[in-house]
Amino acid sequence: MYKVYNESITGYEEKLEGIKKIVEKTGDSKDPVDEFFHHTAKLILELVDFHKELNEEYFKGSIENLREENNSLYKELIGENYNKSYSNPTYAVNRLGDGLGQVFCGFYDKYLNYVDYIFKGKLFKINELNEFFMKVYTSHENKELNYEKFKSLMGEHVTSTLDLNNNLFFKETYDLDFDFYTNIVMKSDLNDLSYLFKYGKYISDNEINTAKFLNGYEQDKIDTVSDSIVKAYINGFIRDNKDITKRHNVRIVANVGQERITREIIKKLKDNNLNGFVAEVQSTEYNKQFDYDHKFDNSIYLNKEYEKLYMESLKNQAKENEEKLRDYSGILFIERFGEEPFSPSSKKERLKLSENQLGLYQNMRNELRKTIEEYIPEKERSFCIVAFPTPDIGHNFEEIFEETVKINMLDSNKYERIQQHIIDALDKGEFVHVKGKDGNDTDIYVKMHEIKDPEKETNFVNCVADVNIPLGEVFTSPILKDTNGVLHVEDIYLDGFRYYNLKLKFEDGYITEYSCTNFEKEEENKEYIKENLIFPHNTLPLGEFAIGTNTLAYVIAKKYDIMDKLPILIIEKMGPHFAVGDTCFSWAEDIPVYNFLDKKEIIARDNEKSLLRKTNINEAYTNCHTDITLPYESLDTIVVISKEKEEVEIIRDGRFVLEGTEELNEPFEV
Repeated sequence: MYKVYNESITGYEEKLEGIKKIVEKTGDSKDPVDEFFHHTAKLILELVDFHKELNEEYFKGSIENLREENNSLYKELIGENYNKSYSNPTYAVNRLGDGLGQVFCGFYDKYLNYVDYIFKGKLFKINELNEFFMKVYTSHENKELNYEKFKSLMGEHVTSTLDLNNNLFFKETYDLDFDFYTNIVMKSDLNDLSYLFKYGKYISDNEINTAKFLNGYEQDKIDTVSDSIVKAYINGFIRDNKDITKRHNVRIVANVGQERITREIIKKLKDNNLNGFVAEVQSTEYNKQFDYDHKFDNSIYLNKEYEKLYMESLKNQAKENEEKLRDYSGILFIERFGEEPFSPSSKKERLKLSENQLGLYQNMRNELRKTIEEYIPEKERSFCIVAFPTPDIGHNFEEIFEETVKINMLDSNKYERIQQHIIDALDKGEFVHVKGKDGNDTDIYVKMHEIKDPEKETNFVNCVADVNIPLGEVFTSPILKDTNGVLHVEDIYLDGFRYYNLKLKFEDGYITEYSCTNFEKEEENKEYIKENLIFPHNTLPLGEFAIGTNTLAYVIAKKYDIMDKLPILIIEKMGPHFAVGDTCFSWAEDIPVYNFLDKKEIIARDNEKSLLRKTNINEAYTNCHTDITLPYESLDTIVVISKEKEEVEIIRDGRFVLEGTEELNEPFEV
C-alpha cells in the first residue's frame, strides 16, 4: 500500500546527514534546548539504523533476543525510565521551562512513532518528520525559536500534511488493501512465535503466553468460538433490519497472540461472502500514563483555520477513497481484558484544550461522523464486539478463559424467552425507579416512552448474542424530560480509566453535577470526570437505560475476583446500566427495528436530543456512548411504575423477583 508514497521521497539521505551534523553540533552544549535536539537526533538515527537491520533474517533469532530487542524499542517509556523522558511533560518542563517544555514534549512524541513506521515500511513519514525536525532546529540555531514560533511551525507542518494523513486514515481504517496485519495473521507459522515480533508492537509475557495457550487449544473449540462470533456479526444485520449483502469488507481489531482465533474468523467471514481484514492490533500497554499525558497534544495547533482546512481535507480524501468506503460493512472488535485498572496522575504540565478548542474539536468530530455517514451510513453497516482475557488477569488465566468462552456461548433462545417477561413488565411503566443499597446512593427515576399500541409496539430491545457478546440485557432510549435522580457507582472502569465513587446527578435527563473520590481535591476530581467521561462536552444526556441479565458472568467475576478487570462489554450485562451520550440507535433512528420473539416494533429509538437532527444535525449527537453499570450487589430495587402508580418489582435486594425470571438467580445458588 505504501509503495506509491515511498516513491515520492526526495532527499532522504541528505536529511539524515543533516541530523548527524546536529548530533555533532550539540554534543558538548549545556544549553537545555541543544540537549533536547541532541537527544532527539540520536533517537532518530538509532531507529533508522535499526530499520536497516530489519529483514527476514532478523526474525530468525531466538525468542529471547527478539523479546529483548523489542522491549528496547520502548524502554524509554517503561517504568522509572519515563521519569527522565522528554515524552513526560513534567520532565520536559523541568528541563526546558514552562511553555516550550510542553510543546517540545508533544513534538518529541512524533519521533517515538518511528517504531510503527519502520515495521510498516512508511519511510515517507520518517522523511517528512526528519524534514520538520531540521526546520525546527534551524529556527533554534538562528535564535528565532520560542513558544509562539514553535506553535507556528507546528501549525504549518500539520496543515501541510493534512491530505496525506486523512488519506492514510481512510485507507488504514476502511480499505481491504491495507494488509500489513492481515498478512501476519494469515501467512505466519503460528507455532514459531517469532511472528509476534513482526507487528512492531510491544510484546510482553502476555502476548507470548496467550499464543502458547491458544496453540495448544483444541481446533474444534477454536472453530466453535470463531463461528459464533461471525454468526453474531451477521445476526446484527438481521436484528436491525439491515441488508448485509450491500457491503463486503469487515474491519477487524484483533489482539497479538490470539491469531488462531482471528485467522478462523477471517476464514468464516469469507465463507459468508465477507472479506475480513485486520486493520488494528492491540498488545499490552507499556505506559498508560504516557497516553494520558499526550491526549491533547493537538492543542498546540488547533484553531479555527485548522478546523476549516481539516474539514475540507476530510471531505476531499473521503471522496478519493469512495469506492473502498462504499464496500465497508462494519467492525468486528475483539476486546482484551485482564490488565490492572488505571488511575492516572493529574499533571499540571500536561497540554490541555481551551474552551474554544473544545468547541472546534467537537465540530471536527461531528464532521468526521457526518462524512462517514455519507459513505458508510449506519443503516447499511453493523458491528460485533467480543472479549477474551489475557494472562495478566492472574494465575487462573486458563480457567478464566474457559469461563469466558462459556459466558460468550450462552443459549440465546433461553435468555430471549426470560427477558421477554422483563420487557412485558417494563412496557407497562411510565417510569422505572432504580435504587441502591448499603451505602450506594443511586436513586433515579427513568422516564419511558408512551406506548400507543401495546399489541404492536415495545420500548425495549430483547438483546441476546449479536452485536454485543456476551448476551444478556434489555435496553431502551429513555425520555429525557422528567428523568431525574442520582447514579452512584463505588468502583468502575470506563474507557480505560478507573473511577472511585462516581456520582452523576441527572435533571431532565442531562448530567448537572458530577463527582468522584480519585483525588484529594474536589476540583481535580471534577476535571478528571469532565476530561475523560464528558469531554468534549459540558454535559451529556442519558442515551440508554438497560437491565443486564447475565448473572452467570457476575458470579464468575466474583468467584475469581476480577470484577475490576472486566470490560464494560461484560460488566454492562451484570445489572442495570445507564449510558451517557447518544442512544443505541444514533444515525439510524428512522429504520424500523423489531424484536424476534414478539415481533413488536421498538419505538423508543429517539430522545429529545437525537430529534434535533431534524432541524440541526450538529446539535443532535454527542458522538460518544459510555455505559455505566450498577452491579447487583449495590442494587436494592428496580421497580416499574405505571401511570396509575401501580408498582411491579423486577429486582429486589440484587435478585430477580419478577415471575418468569427465576432461572436468572440459579448461578447465585451454586
